[in-house]
Amino acid sequence: MDQNEFDREYEAEQPRPRRKKLTGRNIILVLLSLLVVVAVVAGVFVWNIGRNFDNGAQNLQNAFPEEAGRPAKGSAEDSGTTVLLLGSDKRPDGVDPGVTGSRADSVMLLHIPADGGQMYVMSIMRDTWVNIPGVGEAKINAALDQGGMPTMVSTIEENFDTRVDEVALVDFAGFEGLTNALGGVTVDVPVAFTTREGKHYEAGPQKMDGEQALTFVRERYAFQDGDYQRVRNQRAYLEGLIDELVSAGTLTNPVKLNEVVKTISPYLTVSDGLTAGWIAQQAPKLVGLGSSDIHMFTVPNKGVGTSADGQSIIVADEAAMKEIGKAISDGTLDQYAKKAARQN
Repeated sequence: MDQNEFDREYEAEQPRPRRKKLTGRNIILVLLSLLVVVAVVAGVFVWNIGRNFDNGAQNLQNAFPEEAGRPAKGSAEDSGTTVLLLGSDKRPDGVDPGVTGSRADSVMLLHIPADGGQMYVMSIMRDTWVNIPGVGEAKINAALDQGGMPTMVSTIEENFDTRVDEVALVDFAGFEGLTNALGGVTVDVPVAFTTREGKHYEAGPQKMDGEQALTFVRERYAFQDGDYQRVRNQRAYLEGLIDELVSAGTLTNPVKLNEVVKTISPYLTVSDGLTAGWIAQQAPKLVGLGSSDIHMFTVPNKGVGTSADGQSIIVADEAAMKEIGKAISDGTLDQYAKKAARQN
């Protein structure tokens, strides 16, 4: 059997993809989801796709703080699998990519329960005012710049009382490249606006290339409520991206999926344990996952405020963060997610 015949047989065996509508708070979910799908749908191509991921992604060494100060492995705080996902304006340089000159533009936690079947994605407003270990009170996104990735991880673990298993940092250039790799994405723009640079977006559906989409999801100064509308715009983009992925058959086409992975992996910086092999280990927990099994919400906060030194901040809801950590430990995150979704 030649390769063309093999490809035709392989594609013929795949079920016809159904269009799904997902809502979400952050672009990074899609990037990680692509890597998870690699292990689920790629079949005989998984080795090649995995190799491209491992060869393309930059390894983030020393991503975690000293073990003595962390929630213990195997404890209730280590229930299931939790990944810290960060979006950064600038890909860090040097041996330690987490140290100087990079603040997290987007911060989120992805959690998969021990028995699988569900996925939870929790966005944290980047200006949330929290205690950063060894630094003091500051915006949560400053932890990456103030102490590198170990401090960023410590900040999450301390405020949520949960253990972070792996870390992924995504350069927004990777997001732009992904959009272009798909031939553009049609986004239903919630409200019309014009950026400070004069770029205008009409309300309603419009096809965006990578540059247009990147400007769209990052803009906040054009809105009275700033980051809150930006989050809504990111959700609108994510809906369009998912529709594009499904309608174009990318997720069920290993060849096309391989090209997408090759495109985005050079813009990923991951902890040394987050490999294609690790993703494959998570795949059995996610087989059959549907849109109703993916729960996305923003971590509750107490609104806009001003810090003691005059900064505009998001006031943290410390009790809510602890409640999320407890729900992860107790296996009750499903109930919490339903409540949070009603409030978002």
